[in-house]
Amino acid sequence: MADHDHSYKQLFSNPELVRDLLQGFVIEDWVKELDLDTLERVNGSYVSDDLREREDDIIWRVRLGDSWVYVYLLIEFQSTVDHYMALRLLTYLGLLYQDLQKSGSLLPDGKLPPVLPLVLYNGQKKWNAATSIAELIQEVSGGLAKYRPDFQYLLLEENDYPNENLPTRNLVSAVFQLEKSRYPEDIREVVTSLIQWLKSPEQATIRRAFTVWINRVLLPVRLPGQKVPHVNNLLEVETMLAERVKEWTKEWKEEGLEQGMQQGMQQGMHKGISHILYHQLTEKFGTLSPEVEDKLNQADNEQLLQWSKRILAANSLGDVFGH
Repeated sequence: MADHDHSYKQLFSNPELVRDLLQGFVIEDWVKELDLDTLERVNGSYVSDDLREREDDIIWRVRLGDSWVYVYLLIEFQSTVDHYMALRLLTYLGLLYQDLQKSGSLLPDGKLPPVLPLVLYNGQKKWNAATSIAELIQEVSGGLAKYRPDFQYLLLEENDYPNENLPTRNLVSAVFQLEKSRYPEDIREVVTSLIQWLKSPEQATIRRAFTVWINRVLLPVRLPGQKVPHVNNLLEVETMLAERVKEWTKEWKEEGLEQGMQQGMQQGMHKGISHILYHQLTEKFGTLSPEVEDKLNQADNEQLLQWSKRILAANSLGDVFGH
């Protein structure tokens, strides 16, 4: 899990990926007014009431007109539903605002800057937690409701984006496609695209981040039982996949053939024992009823062998079948 979280944070520590996240997945008018060339990482250290430091949270700021918009990304990348996510983010937002106030990072008029709280969820179960803190607080009458906090976060649920509907030439789309891939061929196809997109020397950091994430996190999960060799760059990932796809496919076919043979042998053994027992029973007790034939067909090999032993001393079908 540590490698998983750390690799995600490495990915989203790159401005190009955050740019693609905002442009491709935050479909709101104000995003068009952002000066994405001003994206910069904000280092923060927040200590909550339980004294857990959150020094490595991913926080970005970007200029919107004459102001700064702080984009808070909760990069624990949720793979399970957290019922109280709205409460957690409200707490983190308060810590962020407290830090901005203490450091004097306010707007010219002394106001706090706006923040976009954003959660990326990649779990299989549908997200059913409240996205607003108000949903978690009991409603009451008599005017008390006006004091209820009004806060919500933006949820991006990976499974809500079929591959055919993902933004094209988008690094976050590549992450989503890789996360949902099931076969080495699918992974290789996305890696080939990443190699084309990330050619320039200044993109070395993000190339490295993708390489580490694919090698340490994605491939071990997608290819269980397979030895994943260490690779140093995306080109080596592509080459390794090209070489290994045929080898892995052959292994899978051989394993499938072996399993099929074992299954066939088991089925053949069952058929043989059942056939012999059937003839022994008809020879000793005459024509069998449909119920007895069904009993023979549904029994496993161990039960058939037990009945075969009993028939030698049996005086009736009841003696054979134990009733």
